[in-house]
Amino acid sequence: MVNATLTRSRAWSIAAAVPDPELPVVTIADLGILRDVTEHDQGSVHVRITPTYSGCPAMETIREDIVTALSEAGYRHVCVEFVLAPAWTTDWMSDEGRRKLSAYGIAPPGPRHSVELTLSVKCPQCGSARTRELSRFGSTSCKALWVCGDCREPFDHFKAI
Repeated sequence: MVNATLTRSRAWSIAAAVPDPELPVVTIADLGILRDVTEHDQGSVHVRITPTYSGCPAMETIREDIVTALSEAGYRHVCVEFVLAPAWTTDWMSDEGRRKLSAYGIAPPGPRHSVELTLSVKCPQCGSARTRELSRFGSTSCKALWVCGDCREPFDHFKAI
């Protein structure tokens, strides 16, 4: 008989390693959208994920990637459920995910507060705080476009939600 803790851990590890299709430098676990992985008898796995926002176009691709990764690992039936409550927040992002975003050139979100007022975002290129928002929407809806006043480089800033 297989130890259920070990098999759940294996299924979780496989799902957790699935990269985000829009930001392949981070995994779905780094982003905090992987909520739960439950392995049932006879190779059946149930995965729960939460979108970063309700209209996220990447969710279907993420679902397909999870199914593919777990199926290739030998799981015969994979069910992926989208969970909308509680709503995802950037507070769920891992510290490692924030580091990966910064190294990739995307300013990660800071801690969320009850009232959000972002006056400056640290430039991921040169570290300057002399930055400003150019557009509330960047390369994807969950990011804003900022520019650095020192190195003059534009960069995405992952919005705190």
